[in-house]
This record gives sequence, C-alpha cells and structure tokens, in this order.
Amino acid sequence: MIDPAAPLVIGDIVDLLTSPGEMSRIVVEGLAKGSLYLMISAGLTLIFGLMDVINFAHGAFTMYGAYIAGAALLGLGVGSMGFLGAMGSIFVVMLLVFLLLAAVGVIFEVALIRKLYEYPPIFMILLTFGLAITLEELMRMIVEFREINNGQWQIDWATPRIESVPSELASVNELGFFSFTGLQLIQIAFGVLTFVGIWAFLNKTRYGLFVRAGVEDEEMAKALGININRTFTAVFAVGSGLAGIAGVMLALDPLWAVNVPLALAVLLPAFVIVIVGGLGSFKGTAVASLLVGMIDALGTWAFQTGVITFTDLDQLMIFGILVVMLILRPRGLFGVEGQGDHG
Repeated sequence: MIDPAAPLVIGDIVDLLTSPGEMSRIVVEGLAKGSLYLMISAGLTLIFGLMDVINFAHGAFTMYGAYIAGAALLGLGVGSMGFLGAMGSIFVVMLLVFLLLAAVGVIFEVALIRKLYEYPPIFMILLTFGLAITLEELMRMIVEFREINNGQWQIDWATPRIESVPSELASVNELGFFSFTGLQLIQIAFGVLTFVGIWAFLNKTRYGLFVRAGVEDEEMAKALGININRTFTAVFAVGSGLAGIAGVMLALDPLWAVNVPLALAVLLPAFVIVIVGGLGSFKGTAVASLLVGMIDALGTWAFQTGVITFTDLDQLMIFGILVVMLILRPRGLFGVEGQGDHG
C-alpha cells in the first residue's frame, strides 16, 4: 500500500537539496550546535587526555554553570539593560562562572581525585560517579527548596529565564543565502574561541608544554623536573571552568532546559564526542563535535518537516555514529595508542 504522505516526504527532501536557503539554515544550525558540543566536551577530553580520568561529574559542572548563569541573568535584570549592557553582563557572568567552577575543580582534584591516581581506573570511575550523583542531588534540594523547576516538579522558570535574554539574540538576520539568529552567531564565535584558546593553551604556554609532555611520557616528564601534580590540577581547573562556560551558553539557549537532568543530558553526547574523536585527542573532539552538531541539525530538520516523526531521531543518529565508530575504528578518528595512559 502506498503511503499518501510519501510524495510530501520526498518533496521535502528535494526542497532541501535544491534550496540554498534551507540548506544554509541547517548548516548554520549545525555549526552552532557543534560549537555548543565542543564547549561541553572540550574540558572532558582535556582531563582524560592527560590524567586518564573519566570524569562523570563533568555534566554536573555544566548544569551548575547553567543554573548560576540563569540566576545571575534574572537577578541582574539583563533583559532590560539593552543589547550592549546585556552582552557585557553576560561576559562578566561567564568569567565569574569559569573562575568559580575552576576553583571547585581544584578543590575536588586536590582533596579527592589526586588520592586515587595510583589505583585502578574503576576507583576513579566510582569516585567521579559518586561526585556526580552528590552534586545533582544537592542542586535538586536547592531548587526544590527555592521552588525552581528541576525536571521533577512542574514549577517553571523557563519563561523569566528566556525573557532575561536580549531580544537581539533571538532575532533572525540574513546575509545572502544564510539566515541566522544572534544567539547562533555568538555560539559559533565562542566555539571558535574555545578551539583557538585550547590550542593556544596546549601549544603556546608553559603549562601546555607540560601537558603535552605528560601525555607523551609521564615518567620522563617527572624526571625532567615537571611538577605533574600541579599540571594535573591546572588541567582539571581549566576543564571544569570550560564546563561552566558551556552551561552559561545553554542557559541562554531556549532549546535547552535548565534543570537537574541537564547534567546527564550533556554528559552522554560529550562522551560520544570524546570517543568518536579519539580519547585524549582535542583535534578529534573538535571534528567529532562538528560532525555531531551537523547530524543533530539534520535530525531536527527531518522531524520539523515531518520526514521523520520519531522525536529522538537526532539522538539515535548520534549514538549510531558511536556504534559504527566502535566497530570500524575503536580508537576514534584521531586516537593514538597509549594516549591518556596514566600510572
């Protein structure tokens, strides 16, 4: 039996392939989502690349960054400041969130994680998993006490949170065939800044030299007088701070719900990206983030146009990439044998 909706589906696909405007919209959306995924997963791959720590608490840091940013934007009344004042306030909030979560990361690394470096990896996994649960439940208690939506109770703060974002970020701009919102442009810009900043950190700074030396040969780095423990602390701080900045960007994006389950919602694709790109490879993480962002945008388009009615198509496609990669190239796109080996 012929499905009467089939001509419409085929027509939508043909329109996509023949419409520069529609195709460019998906490309811009994919770049914006890829930039968000890069900000989310960059800290995770940095921490694993040197320290061999699979940090399950990474998503919780992102969730805390989103909550702190959302509360700060509401408290400051950013929505009524005008565009320049609002953007200046957002940048200040980003800086403060980075510093705050970087400090928390230092405390966790020094007080807890450092004590388990010489133990089998399962000890580190259990520790970070326990930290993730503890941080999530702590935030759940806070938001329930303050009557803020946490994904369990229907107490909404989405409307005031979205209204705190400057209207210029939601408006659509056009440049030739390309159409984009101000928020997408900022997301792409911060994605580029994240890539350039981490590249500069790894290749142009003293600690970056220590990081690369520790990745290549930790024992030799210690023999040369490099303080590996201090380097570990710096990397964990940067990774935790980057997770917080990603949370700030998610707080600005109405497509993401700021709630306690956000921790898991960002952790799963972050792990997929790190594995697909290659464990410990920042270049691989950047490429995989772009790939996942494009697939996410294509899946969203397919659902919005009715080509596919399965709501979680984008997630299915993302995890499908992971399955294919594990079968064909278990080390990932740019994974190197021994990279990230600690102890």
